[in-house]
Amino acid sequence: MPNRASDRFVIGLDFGTESGRAIVVRVRDGAELSVAVSPYAHGVITRRAPGGPALGPDWALQDADDYLRATAEAVPRALRAAGVKGERVIGMGTAFTASSPMPAKADGTPLSRVREWRREPHAYVKLWKHHAAQPQADRINQIGRERREAFVETYGGRYSAEWFWAKLLQVADESPRAYAAIERWIEAADWIIWQLTGNERRAACTAGYKAMWRLDAAAPADERGALGGQFPPAEFFRALNPRLANAVGTLLPERYFPLGAKAGGLTAAWAKKLGLPAGIAVAVGNVDAHGAVPACGVTAAEKMVMVMGTSICHLLLGRERRAVEGMCGVVRDGVVPGLQAYEAGQSAVGDIFGWFFQAGVPEAVSREARRRKLTPAAWLERAAGKLRPGESGLLALDWWNGNRSILVDTDLSGLLIGLTLATRPEEIYRALLEATAFGTRQIIEAFEAQGVAVRELYACGGLPERNPLLMQIYADVTGRPIRVPRSPQTCSALGAALHAAVAAGAQAGGHGDIFAAARAMTQLRAKGFQPRAAAHSAYNQLFREYQTLHDYFGRGGNPVMKRLRAQRQLPTEISNAHSSARQRAAV
Repeated sequence: MPNRASDRFVIGLDFGTESGRAIVVRVRDGAELSVAVSPYAHGVITRRAPGGPALGPDWALQDADDYLRATAEAVPRALRAAGVKGERVIGMGTAFTASSPMPAKADGTPLSRVREWRREPHAYVKLWKHHAAQPQADRINQIGRERREAFVETYGGRYSAEWFWAKLLQVADESPRAYAAIERWIEAADWIIWQLTGNERRAACTAGYKAMWRLDAAAPADERGALGGQFPPAEFFRALNPRLANAVGTLLPERYFPLGAKAGGLTAAWAKKLGLPAGIAVAVGNVDAHGAVPACGVTAAEKMVMVMGTSICHLLLGRERRAVEGMCGVVRDGVVPGLQAYEAGQSAVGDIFGWFFQAGVPEAVSREARRRKLTPAAWLERAAGKLRPGESGLLALDWWNGNRSILVDTDLSGLLIGLTLATRPEEIYRALLEATAFGTRQIIEAFEAQGVAVRELYACGGLPERNPLLMQIYADVTGRPIRVPRSPQTCSALGAALHAAVAAGAQAGGHGDIFAAARAMTQLRAKGFQPRAAAHSAYNQLFREYQTLHDYFGRGGNPVMKRLRAQRQLPTEISNAHSSARQRAAV
């Protein structure tokens, strides 16, 4: 449908693991006119910070300046590709990986940009998949349980090493000098909004799901629209590390802003860089997966959205607040107003398949794929699709990057059982696909065991776009139909655009609330994925075997995975010890 003279547009910015992308969206119907992607110059930093020491296992950092470069590159390119003049854009919204916190100075300057700290690993963004803070998460959970802190129930019994406070505690433990230089500890999702508007206004969503903040529904919003809430008391943080006792109120604020609120207007400097009008609405920052829920048209209870990419985030809307084992959090108004929003997830899904394509595909498969003019991944999908459930005799645990839900343990690792000399690559690939589906079913059953219904499934992200076999397996394993949105960008960029339209408001040509935005700007595909009765029956038997392995290796029946991980870390510790000894000798 062609643009009208009266049409207004919004920009959604999605800051992912490897790149930033911008989309231009028409407000009246959600039509996506263009997309532009800008890879991060530093990517994911896993070996060493620029000019700094070697990083240990499970580190994953980013350079905050890459987010600014991606914004400055992607937005103008998206506008040019859409053929939309900047003056017709009424708002911008963002979506970000989380928890990806970072240290900054009081004016918002990233600590990593300060010359003195450029080589310090703790001066950089700790990306969501930075798992080196597991000892700190263990301490948080132990002390939290001893003190019976409310956050323990909010996070399903265990706080994750991936989240806000575990990563700050790691800095305080390992680099007191760097900790002393921090003036703001802030989610990258909130920091980018600060840069675009000049206002440090942090989102209640991220604080609720990652930082132990709990909304006080009885406390009125202040004159800025910020919401009141509570963190654990200072005594709890002091018990973790005395340096953290005064973090709330100094390194981070006590009040937060609701989703869809206007964080401020775009600054004149950024307007000039991007080719947009100064002062247009910039929405409060959002978590990438959370924005996908209304972008799938989901604004009612008992519907679960699976945001499927390198990992999976499961978002479920409910009417009541329940304690569910291993959930990543439950926050009132955390996705849409008026409902409890539950989060769970799997730490690796697409990453597991990517690992197999890189490390496990033999040359014979690559040759056959080339002969058929296919990629190895496409050939494997075709071959795996010809197998019946259980035909390979293989079963896997999907813990290649630890377990996020329901065990919340980054020290767990993957397992593949049933291999023989006759096992073929496509059988292994299918077993990996099935393992991730079993992990999702385990999460669904944990919710339903506590009376939180899951009536409908929706899937968005890169995997539903590229891998129909995977989606059919998920339908067969869960026994539920899966609906897929029209937009390939729904995961986050369209969700960010919806919130931009809400922040701009109806008077400016946007929408009055997220419900109106979702009705006008989203659409589902006519065809989804239906479960097949025979396949579901076969998978029921395999799932019982998966649960046996899950509990045996994940609940302490056999801690061999943890012992092996400890052995893996020994070479790094020995190397660091030798390096320190050499340095002392040189002095």
